[in-house]
Amino acid sequence: MIRNQVVLRQLHDEKQIDLLNAVFETQETERKRLAEDLHDSVGQVLSAIKLNLHRLDKIIENNDPKSLLSDTRKLTDECIQEIRNIIHNVLPPVLTDFGLLDALQSLCERLEQNTAIKITFTKDLPNERFSSEIEVTLYRIAQELFGNAVKHSGASAIQLQLTREKNTLMMSFSDNGVGFDPDNVKHGFGLKNLQSRAQFINGKIHTYAKPHNGTLTTIKVPLH
Repeated sequence: MIRNQVVLRQLHDEKQIDLLNAVFETQETERKRLAEDLHDSVGQVLSAIKLNLHRLDKIIENNDPKSLLSDTRKLTDECIQEIRNIIHNVLPPVLTDFGLLDALQSLCERLEQNTAIKITFTKDLPNERFSSEIEVTLYRIAQELFGNAVKHSGASAIQLQLTREKNTLMMSFSDNGVGFDPDNVKHGFGLKNLQSRAQFINGKIHTYAKPHNGTLTTIKVPLH
């Protein structure tokens, strides 16, 4: 009995280590993505603005600089919009200002506008606020599920639902895409990432899938 308890404790510790590693890998991945976004979008626009200002300094005494100034203004506007987009992806203001429900609604509307996927968001709870940890974590999970579905599922329709039953907050995500075989899929970084996020808020996440029959992911989070 003691030997079995030791083995179970070791398995539990190994699982905790794997989840912790997944959290660290997630943080590094997000930092890397943010750095790449800044470099590829904002960095290039700022470089173009700097070049235009350098040219403007040379020609302003002898030529009409209006066209160059107009181009520089456009680049500046583009840079400002890129910065807003990056900030929205990292921590959207609507999430901090208005809460999870409005943030998920905004996320669904934005993705539907930018893809050919029909996205439906339903909610069965009042427009209340939860702890920042729960709101940010569920928003991140939704972002990742949407990202996976857009990239890999081939879905034409996605449903996101948020409900509350007494002291349990539940979020479900389903699509009509290609699905996968749970018995043959390799549990890689993506699934560990979702699991670690859910565990961070003491939640439980389950994914159900069949080949050619879409996927369903449910997250249940206890509320105190």
